[in-house]
Amino acid sequence: MKRTYPLYILALGISLVGCKTQTTEAPKKVENTTPITTYSYSTKTLLKNIKTLSSDAFEGRRTGTEGAKKAKDYIIKAFKQEDVKPLRATYGQPFTFGKYDAENILGLIEGTEHTNKYIVLSAHYDHEGVKGGKIYNGADDDASGISALVAFAEYFKTHPPKHNVILAAFDGEELGLKGAYHFVKDNTIQQRNIVLNLNMDMISRSDRNELFAVGSRYYPHLKPTIENFKDLGKVDLLIGHEGLGDGDNWTNSSDHAAFHKADIPFIYFGVADHEDYHKPTDDFERIDNQFYQDAVETIIQVFTKFDAIEL
Repeated sequence: MKRTYPLYILALGISLVGCKTQTTEAPKKVENTTPITTYSYSTKTLLKNIKTLSSDAFEGRRTGTEGAKKAKDYIIKAFKQEDVKPLRATYGQPFTFGKYDAENILGLIEGTEHTNKYIVLSAHYDHEGVKGGKIYNGADDDASGISALVAFAEYFKTHPPKHNVILAAFDGEELGLKGAYHFVKDNTIQQRNIVLNLNMDMISRSDRNELFAVGSRYYPHLKPTIENFKDLGKVDLLIGHEGLGDGDNWTNSSDHAAFHKADIPFIYFGVADHEDYHKPTDDFERIDNQFYQDAVETIIQVFTKFDAIEL
């Protein structure tokens, strides 16, 4: 996931970006919480996907490795099962940087109304791989976001969006947000037609049950939706980490930075670092199942509110 660097450094292509360091800044005041009795997706499938993607069989999903290829194949199979069309001729968007051969996975859900506009839902499937003989499975970082993408795909089967939606599983995040930058610069979809990026990176556990939404400082038309959202289940949805107050600034901390640099509005969803961040102990057994399920439902419901307005 994310380390914090200024945007101009990202623009210079410095590697070792990806994933964050964080402290807490003053959040918005929380009001009532609504218990979740029925989810809009299969929680069983969600947990199965994160458990599988973060298993030893995927060898930490480092870019360019056999484990990354297994993850790519798994995501494509899941997209096909949920009737997600490929954005291009195929789901893959291969690219290279340095010594790495990488590949984004891009799916398309066609909108029912705003068919010339696109919302990009993103997460990264790569992680740290094997280091020192230990597998860095990256359950929270970011098998959690990828499994949420599949939950979105399932949701869209019965709740088609008004805007076109691109489901983007990015590669090379841990090596400098490479997949996201390649996608934004590619001409498959003109930048002017992308009206919003919702990026998910580390959303499956929080000691304080906090899920942060970052980005509305820069795009004020997005702020009312977050500010007025009624919390669901175990999740406390907060605005923060936008360079105000005492908390670390997450503006450039993950793949959403590539969209922000191109002046494409974004909201990033993520949690504070935990003791297993970027360690071989970031395993499925360490996530908080209830918080994760509620976080995914929260993000889906926030999406529906954005989708309901003409962006």
